[in-house]
Amino acid sequence: MKVAIAYYSQHHGNTKKLLDAIKDSGDVELINVVECKNEDLSDYDIIGFASGIYFGKFSRAVIEFARNNLPNNKRVFLIFTYGTKSDYTKGMKKIIEDKSCRLIGTYGCRGYDTFGPFKLIGGIAKGHPDENDIKGAIEFFSKIIQTDTY
Repeated sequence: MKVAIAYYSQHHGNTKKLLDAIKDSGDVELINVVECKNEDLSDYDIIGFASGIYFGKFSRAVIEFARNNLPNNKRVFLIFTYGTKSDYTKGMKKIIEDKSCRLIGTYGCRGYDTFGPFKLIGGIAKGHPDENDIKGAIEFFSKIIQTDTY
């Protein structure tokens, strides 16, 4: 089964920590959307999109990459890291729906956040993602691959 994950992980590398652990547990191609703006994803069985959360949504680079490169009728999953918990998947779900794709799961966990006012207090969610967050991401990915739904 061919799996690709298009991601953006800039400031503290929170999201990349999760993806590196996932990559070690399976055959996964990671696509950094900053370095690669266009990619033919049609040969992949499952496609993931991963990002830290910026202004309440996935990074603009991931959103644009998904809008421009996600083929129709694919199985898709989402991974994200955040400073404060909420549902940040609305914009990505819209793209997935517009492309007649099927969302097969989402995984989110806390990530160290020093954006905006959080910088003034030294950031929030220090130490995250931690071992449990990483373990959770690996378990999520394993279930996605084994059962095709989470």
